[in-house]
Amino acid sequence: MSDDLHDRGPQDRSRINLSERWEVQYWTKALGVTPEQLEQAVKAAGSSADAVRQHLNKR
Repeated sequence: MSDDLHDRGPQDRSRINLSERWEVQYWTKALGVTPEQLEQAVKAAGSSADAVRQHLNKR
């Protein structure tokens, strides 16, 4: 099986990786936030996508 280079979503969709620019673009679009808001949410809630969603929904 070959990698689909057109699928630019994260490999592990349960974690948010701020080290990869394309992952930041994916998560900012998916969550409807700016890169700065995403970074602050990850710092506050950790890298778990579920935890970041919960954190963003509290605001």
